[in-house]
Amino acid sequence: MAASLLKRLLVIVPTLLGVSILAFGLIRLVPGDPVLLLIGERGASPEVYAEMRANLGLDQSLLNQYMQFVGRAVTGDLGTSIISKRPVMEEFLDRFPATVELGFLAMILAIAIGIPVGIVAAVKRNSFLDYFFIGVSLIGYSMPIFWWGLILILVFSVSLGWTPVSGRIDVLYDIEPVTGFMLIDSLLSEEGWPAFWDALRHLALPAMALGTIPLAVVTRMTRSSLLEVLGEDYIRTAKAQGDGSLWVVCVYAMRNALIPVVTVIGLMFGSIITGAILTETIFSWPGIGKWLVHSVTARDYPVIQGGILLIACLVIMINMGVDLMNSLVNPKLRDLQS
Repeated sequence: MAASLLKRLLVIVPTLLGVSILAFGLIRLVPGDPVLLLIGERGASPEVYAEMRANLGLDQSLLNQYMQFVGRAVTGDLGTSIISKRPVMEEFLDRFPATVELGFLAMILAIAIGIPVGIVAAVKRNSFLDYFFIGVSLIGYSMPIFWWGLILILVFSVSLGWTPVSGRIDVLYDIEPVTGFMLIDSLLSEEGWPAFWDALRHLALPAMALGTIPLAVVTRMTRSSLLEVLGEDYIRTAKAQGDGSLWVVCVYAMRNALIPVVTVIGLMFGSIITGAILTETIFSWPGIGKWLVHSVTARDYPVIQGGILLIACLVIMINMGVDLMNSLVNPKLRDLQS
C-alpha cells in the first residue's frame, strides 16, 4: 500500500508540469492581446502600451514568463488577475464553493436515481422496464448539456415559471457569506427557510442539467455490475437455499456490485466539479467554470494558468482518493498493490 501511494505521488509532479505547460502555452495561441483589451486599440500611446506590458511582465520571453509562473506556483502564489487585480487563489476560493455545491447536488441526484433504476433494470433484465431505462439513459448520455440546459429553462422557467433562470438566490435576500455554500448560509441567516428554498430553486435546474450524464453512467454501471454479480455461483447457491430474491440482491449481490459503481461515482464527481463550464455559463452560475470562460474572453493569463492548474490538482486528488478507497474496500486490489 505504501509503495503504491508513493508511486502515485511521484506521478503527480510530471502531470502537473505537463498541465502547466499546456495551460501556459495554449492560451497564448489564442488571438488577442490582454493589454489592448484593457486600454483599447486607440486608448493609449505606444509608450503607455509598452509600460503596461512591462508592468504585467509580458515584455519578457515566453521561457522567462513560464519559469516565473512555475516558481511562484510552487510557493502557492498563482499571480494576480489582470482584470480584477486580485490574487488568483483568492478569486478561486471565492467561487469554488458555488461549483462544489452545484456538483454535489448533481451527484446526489445521479446516485439517488441512478442506483435504484440500475437495480430495477438488472433484476428485470430483458423486460420493458429494462429496455426503457437503458434507452432513457442512452438519450441522457447523448444530449449536449448546452441544449439540455436551454430546454430546461424554456420548460420550467419560461413556460411553467417554477424556477429562476440564473443566479444563486433572489436579490431580495441579503445572505452573508459564512461558508460560501448558499444552502448552508441561507439556513444560518435571519431569513432561514424561505431563503433556503429560494436558493434550492435556483440550484435545481443547473444541478439537473449537470447531473444528467452522471445519472446515465451510474444507471448503466449499476445494471452491468449487478448482472455480473447475479451470475456468480454464490448467488445461485443463496437462491437455492431458499433466500428471497430481494434479500439476495440487497444483501449479497449489491455488496460486491457497488465496488465499480463507487469508483465511477468518484471519478464522475471529479469530472463534474471541473467540467461544469457549460452549465455555469448557461445558468450564469458564479462558479469556477464561468470564471474561467470570462478569463479566456478577457485574455486574463494569470487566472487561466492558475485556475487550470488548481483544477488539475483537484482532479488528481479526487482520483487518488478513489483509488485509495477502492484499495481499502476491495481486498483483491490490496493484494495486487502489496
